Amino acid sequence: MKKLFLIFAILICFLCVSLFNKPKDNATVIKFSSWGSQSEVSLLLPLIKDFEKQNPDIKVEFLHIPQNYFQKLHLLFASNLAPDVVFINNYYAPKYIKAGLLEDLSDFLDKKHYFSKSIEAFTYDNKIYAVPRDVSNLVVYYNKDLFDKYKIPYPQKNWTLNDYVKISKKFGQYGIWGTSYETELLYLMPFLMSNGAGVLSDDSKQFVLNQEQALDTLDFYADIAYKYNVAPKKQESASLTMAQLFLQQKTAMHISGRWLVPKYRQEAKFDWDIVAFPSGTKDSVVNIDSSGYALSKSSRNKEAAIRFIDYISSKEALSELAKSGLIVPARKDVAYSDCFLDKTQKPANANVFVDIIESGKVTPVNENYQKINDKLNVLLEPLFTGKKNARQVVTDTAVNEMNRLLNTP
Repeated sequence: MKKLFLIFAILICFLCVSLFNKPKDNATVIKFSSWGSQSEVSLLLPLIKDFEKQNPDIKVEFLHIPQNYFQKLHLLFASNLAPDVVFINNYYAPKYIKAGLLEDLSDFLDKKHYFSKSIEAFTYDNKIYAVPRDVSNLVVYYNKDLFDKYKIPYPQKNWTLNDYVKISKKFGQYGIWGTSYETELLYLMPFLMSNGAGVLSDDSKQFVLNQEQALDTLDFYADIAYKYNVAPKKQESASLTMAQLFLQQKTAMHISGRWLVPKYRQEAKFDWDIVAFPSGTKDSVVNIDSSGYALSKSSRNKEAAIRFIDYISSKEALSELAKSGLIVPARKDVAYSDCFLDKTQKPANANVFVDIIESGKVTPVNENYQKINDKLNVLLEPLFTGKKNARQVVTDTAVNEMNRLLNTP
């Protein structure tokens, strides 16, 4: 019943879009779907208008889905209402690729313009299924004013996980948490990868969180809050996010991504900067993810859709998006430009976001990765609340269940 209601709601949404966005003359209409905040949408809409101005024979109907994006996108595909151009990320792309719903864009993409890791994120069976827009990775934000106040040296490029703990401990004596503590898999990945571990094998066919280096890393991460007491436990952070605690200067460091730059530029009342993630036993390796533009195989207007993808992924269009500070551009000519490496704005070391791409690792995923992610959030909760250690949580039974889930058609 709920699914039928959602389908009905989506049909009404498409009807409204069609009524209020009637194409001029005999213009070809293409549909473009994306998630994003209102601020992100405010950047996209002028680009869409500019594309239509340059291409008066094409009308773009923008389908903005700010919540439950992929759930609703599934229904659109199932109802033969798939958008022509689909904004997608590498976590969900395999599901659509395996189902034969996306076009191969290998011949369309000019690889020399892009970071190889962003292309790798959308490559399956040697075919590329999306044109990358951005690269997502993690860095360490730090409050320079707090470091200065307590005469603690800033974290440096070649620091280690041991240094990370030592620095965090120094803030404890002043009643300040040294660092953030987030239990979503996204934030755990650089700890695992920097120690030569992971959740899935490189070919995405096996669950490997039960390997020794992975189990040791899980315990290390839990110790940050429950042994070293340098990060807020769940009950201590209450309803506040790690970003809010950082802004309130209750934590000195925060591990997160580029998406926080606009917020920190606007709201931080202190000086701050970023540094690369600390090195583990296998150097500093952060998870690399990507979002980009895919073409629906069912599109009846592929030529027009390709023209729009060509425009929205161009250097000029991506430069406009990069000015917001929200994304790390997947195009090298934008990422290395003054548009992104703006020395007049924070962070001063914006180049770190770019420098760590080559040493990073694309997150191994398959079509069931999101189910694995959701299951792990439940499985690891006793570990990240200090009730059990890694070996008590990642049992043989749990591993067998994860492998079954991973390889379920």
